[in-house]
Amino acid sequence: MEGTTRLELPEYVSRPFDVYVNGVLQTEGSDYTVDRDAALVFPRELAEEGKLSKLRWLSIFLGIAGTYRKNESVDVACTVNGKPVVASLTSKASHAAFPQQG
Repeated sequence: MEGTTRLELPEYVSRPFDVYVNGVLQTEGSDYTVDRDAALVFPRELAEEGKLSKLRWLSIFLGIAGTYRKNESVDVACTVNGKPVVASLTSKASHAAFPQQG
């Protein structure tokens, strides 16, 4: 699917949940869908900063430049065992088995 972003939900996330992109609440159906494999599918590509080169790190360290690249964050808020939980998703499938509790 060209021009889309697919982010897998951690196993501990179940409905009902809220999805935020850069802190803005998203609407299921228009902003994203949930596929049968328990993943969020956005109809556009979400920007991800990526790795910084050694030269870029050096320029940041020396105060010559900063990191002003576009980077969109996706957070899913739900309840696990009666406690509020926020899962931060990335396109790299690396979700902690233990959720961050808020």
